[in-house]
Amino acid sequence: MSSTRGVYLLGGAQTDFKRNLAAEGVDDGVFSLMQEAALGAVADAAIDPGDIQRGHVGNHSSEIFTGQSHLGAMLPAVMEEWRQLPSSRHEAACASGSMAALGAMADIEAGFYDVVLVVGVEQMRNVPGTVAANHLGCASWRSREDLGELAWPTAFDRIADEISRRHGGMTTEHLSRLVQNSRANARRNPLAQTRDWVETAASFADDDETNPIVQGSLRKSDCGRISDGASAVVLASREYAERWRVEHGYSGLPPRIKGWGHSTSSMALDEKLRASVDSEYLFPHLRAAITDSYHRAGIAGPGDLDAIELHDCFSISSYMAIDHLGITEPGKAWQAIEDGRMEMDGSIPVNPSGGLLSGGHPVGATGVRMLNDARLQVLDQAGETQVEGARNVATLNFGGSVATVASFVVGRD
Repeated sequence: MSSTRGVYLLGGAQTDFKRNLAAEGVDDGVFSLMQEAALGAVADAAIDPGDIQRGHVGNHSSEIFTGQSHLGAMLPAVMEEWRQLPSSRHEAACASGSMAALGAMADIEAGFYDVVLVVGVEQMRNVPGTVAANHLGCASWRSREDLGELAWPTAFDRIADEISRRHGGMTTEHLSRLVQNSRANARRNPLAQTRDWVETAASFADDDETNPIVQGSLRKSDCGRISDGASAVVLASREYAERWRVEHGYSGLPPRIKGWGHSTSSMALDEKLRASVDSEYLFPHLRAAITDSYHRAGIAGPGDLDAIELHDCFSISSYMAIDHLGITEPGKAWQAIEDGRMEMDGSIPVNPSGGLLSGGHPVGATGVRMLNDARLQVLDQAGETQVEGARNVATLNFGGSVATVASFVVGRD
């Protein structure tokens, strides 16, 4: 497996994840979000729109939420220059955006295209929350597992139980601290969904009135919110990036995707858990994707990273990712929470953006948003969420009950 040698990030954009398109009266919400992110990314890259040669769209469930499918054919309608743009859609639950990015990378590495646009988009706030939760359950294997109406709180509560059974050490206070850290980071992010939420200590405590139980041990604060939003990045070959650098008078090349990892296991949660009974990791395929990204990037592990954007759709998914990323030994994730190393002033800040729990989680946009945030970090352009001196930033994005997994390492040459 060769390392990624020539895929560069020229620009990117994100919509405001606080928005509710239906409440605003926007009729064609998915297209509106896609258009805003796509145009924003091209403008940020400061390139001629006609230079875009290919498009990839990440989206999970637009046909269920909005009755609209075939989103690959929406992108050419964004502007006249793209009327014949070859474009396609990718679906892998919450990892849809990362799969779109991998498709774009393959195009560039194969030499098919030099400049490719990746857009991730989702509109989900146009239906009540319980309806949205049921819609999202389509990413579970419904004929093989019964996760009920609240599929994902149920699945991740089972993951919490399995972590406790195998390793112990985890408490509700640990999960609460992860949530509060994400909220603190989101308050500095002008595009975060929860940036101006007013909450009290009871909002994160074992308080059945203010912070009621949603499923099992997971409370309201442990669960990500339904979001509308889109994000986009412009990827380019080294040859184009070299020309772009000269034309813009930059001394160095733009950020590069230094490494990547991708793995997929069974959609059914119980099948994955049975397969890992003899492993030190709950999800060995997740660990494999992460170590593949490290290997391709030429780094040893999280000690060579300056920040990580990880998939905290639930507080327990953040907890579960800690040891898989190598931040602690297997089963010792609680140590990284107690010593504060993942906070903004710690040795390996996690989710400076606020992550999914607090930044927002428009499902198809998340993987792309992570890439763009990593790009901004290594450019020292992340504003109030900037990690000082960031040069290598990893992302970790997964779909379903950790079924489809992707990890990237973004940095400067």
